[in-house]
Amino acid sequence: MGDPKQTRKSFEKPPHPWQRTRIEEEKQIVKEYGLKNKKEVWKMKSVAKGFADQAKRLTASDDKQAKKEEVQMLERVFKLGLLPRGSTIDDVLGVAVKDILERRLQTVVFKKGLARSIKQARQFIIHRHIMVNNRLITSPSYLVPAGDEAGVSFLQKSALADEEHPERAIEEKKPKRKAPKAEEKKAGAKEEKPVKKKAEKKEKPKEEKSKEEKKE
Repeated sequence: MGDPKQTRKSFEKPPHPWQRTRIEEEKQIVKEYGLKNKKEVWKMKSVAKGFADQAKRLTASDDKQAKKEEVQMLERVFKLGLLPRGSTIDDVLGVAVKDILERRLQTVVFKKGLARSIKQARQFIIHRHIMVNNRLITSPSYLVPAGDEAGVSFLQKSALADEEHPERAIEEKKPKRKAPKAEEKKAGAKEEKPVKKKAEKKEKPKEEKSKEEKKE
């Protein structure tokens, strides 16, 4: 059987765990792209960092092997749709994390209108409803090549392939009722105020009454 292959992490953790700006930025990315956790953000950051590190290394070298690797890397970046054709190796340094997140299968499924929300797109992929060029893909983080984007669709056997399926129907948002204006509230409050009753005269005690009668 042999020794099992040593597994390596496919991402690097942030160097400092408590950075407010980074934490807020990652929260926004997780919410916007429907990610499971921050590990998926770190994975995409590692992909972008890998492209940048390779580009820096290739620009610093002038040998034939470096030129060959440069052409191969640019071709890969063009196929993924991260940069337009005609870009140079220096443009690879400008590839951001969001550029890579836009190429994830989960994002493509949602933007093509196959799911009502970004989270539902993830559910469809994991539950084996989505294929890319007649090939079943169950990984939401799969990077879709630009040429294969048109081939992203539902499996023919899937019940979701029917456009009238209830899970594909877009729910119409009900119009919210307008809150009453502040002036109307004040007017209503004035009308509801109870009328103050006049204070009734207090009856004099019996002792005072008897003294007054004797004087008379």
